[in-house]
Amino acid sequence: MLVVGGGGREHALTMGLVASPSVGEVHVAPGNAGTSLVATNHPFSADDVDALVGLAQSLECDLVIVGPEGPLVDGLADRLRLAGIPCFGPHEAGAQLEGSKLYAKQTMQDLNIPTAGIHLIKSESQIADALNDFSPPWVVKRDVLAGGKGVVVTSDRNEAETTLLEGVKTDGFVLLEEFLSGEEASMLIMLDESGWVALPASQDHKRVGEGDTGPNTGGMGAYAPAPVVTDVVRQKVYSQIVEPMHKWLSSQEIPYRGCLYVGLMIDESDDPYVVEYNVRFGDPETQVTIPLISSDLYELLFSVATGQVATHTPIFSDASALTVVLAAEGYPNSPRKGLPISIETAMIANEDGGAFIHHAGTRYDVDGELVSSGGRVLASTGIAPSLDEARNLAYSLMDGIILEGSHFRGDIGFRAL
Repeated sequence: MLVVGGGGREHALTMGLVASPSVGEVHVAPGNAGTSLVATNHPFSADDVDALVGLAQSLECDLVIVGPEGPLVDGLADRLRLAGIPCFGPHEAGAQLEGSKLYAKQTMQDLNIPTAGIHLIKSESQIADALNDFSPPWVVKRDVLAGGKGVVVTSDRNEAETTLLEGVKTDGFVLLEEFLSGEEASMLIMLDESGWVALPASQDHKRVGEGDTGPNTGGMGAYAPAPVVTDVVRQKVYSQIVEPMHKWLSSQEIPYRGCLYVGLMIDESDDPYVVEYNVRFGDPETQVTIPLISSDLYELLFSVATGQVATHTPIFSDASALTVVLAAEGYPNSPRKGLPISIETAMIANEDGGAFIHHAGTRYDVDGELVSSGGRVLASTGIAPSLDEARNLAYSLMDGIILEGSHFRGDIGFRAL
């Protein structure tokens, strides 16, 4: 196996593949300190498509799993399949569902998938009328890959105007979206032309501060399953959102094979709306959904990559999972890097689950010392029969981690608990 990427998502995928009885070797490019402990890291950037294709060929990989969205938008999956190597991750055209928010929004509107209204703004003269059309708070989105941080939500009209104008000047156009109220959730759909499988629903915590305050981040923690996704909500998501998108993707000349991340807003009437589509596993949602797959992870991913997911029925644990992200000082703006990390306890084990660390922005320096190398440095993940127990395990493990200036939220899971 070759896993592409170097964050917490890729560490979670690597751990799941290493545990598979079907898998002999796992390689990761570029990986992190955590993946180096269980697999073989290779010093290739996740954005270097040529190098990744060459690596997959030299390793004679049976399957490549692409974590981040960038290489998918750049056509890595197309190149691998042309070389005869199965890839979990959609082709370049399918990846535009994340690569272009405008494309995704237009596709949803064409398919009558419930989502927020939107204005496409190309000049300063359009800004005032567009803001008048929607009630505050306003949602401003750049039409670029921004690592989950290209969105500004504000009730300050001056801030909204300034952000819209900056977007027009920087990108040529910007999107103003209607604000959806309710509770957010995420669903990861394993999808190919033969069918689809939904993983347990999860809930991310995007804001940097407790009580969902402060700027957006790539995600400060998550838990699964999310109780806001009731059986009623789940059936609506399947019938109104997943099925129309699957039918459309399956009609394309080149099939979509990979994960379709559905970011949801669920209103007071239990009606789901799509906030966004991503074309890969979420981070940190992966850290709480992969551990809940009791069956062979490789078999699930390979069945999708080869267009046979309809023949595969994964088995899920009835446990709960919760992960807490430890972020570097200054994140999400200008994180400090290169600081030593001390981990007093790397794992807490018990009969029903336990807690362990997912590495993200970590590496070993020339002296073999574990140091920080990114904004989201690592995450403490707990697995237990109940969400409350999983939370306690995760925070107990987090208490043993020391990184100067670092911060984490103390309220992960608060909406469910």
